[in-house]
Amino acid sequence: MIKTEMLHFAYPTGDEVLKGIDLEIEDSEFVAIMGENGAGKTTLIKHFNGLNKPTKGRVLIDGVDTRKRSVASISRDVGLVFQNPDHQLFCETVKEEVSFSLKNFGYDEATIERRTNSILETLDLSEYCDSSPFTLSGGERKRVALASVLVWNPKHVVLDEPTIGQDYLQKDRLRNFILQLVSQRKTVIMVTHDVEFVAECKPRVLLLSRGNVVADGPAHKILSDDGLANQCSLIRPQMSSLMSSLKDLGLAQDVIDVYTARSCLLEAFRKVR
Repeated sequence: MIKTEMLHFAYPTGDEVLKGIDLEIEDSEFVAIMGENGAGKTTLIKHFNGLNKPTKGRVLIDGVDTRKRSVASISRDVGLVFQNPDHQLFCETVKEEVSFSLKNFGYDEATIERRTNSILETLDLSEYCDSSPFTLSGGERKRVALASVLVWNPKHVVLDEPTIGQDYLQKDRLRNFILQLVSQRKTVIMVTHDVEFVAECKPRVLLLSRGNVVADGPAHKILSDDGLANQCSLIRPQMSSLMSSLKDLGLAQDVIDVYTARSCLLEAFRKVR
């Protein structure tokens, strides 16, 4: 479990970014953290692997206060993929980049080779194994950064804007991969502005505004709420807007994904016939 208790955080400038956040994220939960720019999303997730330490309150990872563990120790359990992949890439080739953490953690060569090749294939990176990560596109570098974390199999995975630079097919692969991680009882926490991706994944949504959690619940409830959307400058998913325009037909107003919308429309059509 990841737990925060009255978490406050202020930068050295004195600006308070987090203002008393209480939350619990259970093992194997899939959580999306959303909100406007400057809401405190990235600041919050940096507490989950110890990069940030609370100004007041505390953060517990599997029951242990992050103040009592080093960042290196926490990172064995919590893998964080930054929004900007260039902040964590430094090796000469993609394969060296992905295998670095395993070598650093002391895995044997056979395990390193097997795990590295497997994650490269899963994230569609095998063809770039001998290329410099800095010659790849932004979306490809993002996948290299993701692979370099997932390869060591952390218990909790934290992703900051993972869909940036990814096309639809890559997003679909990422969605399936995340859901697979959750089925393996891993915790996945994702910071994102991508409402369409969240609508398809249907995680629990934490909505932040000005350093506070203003809503917490299922994606279909949070993303279909006009009041929350206006409060947090959140664009509703296209399917939510469509169903809202058809509310006079008596259709459900908390539909956010195309598959549920299709079922609702077909059912309405059958009733009309």
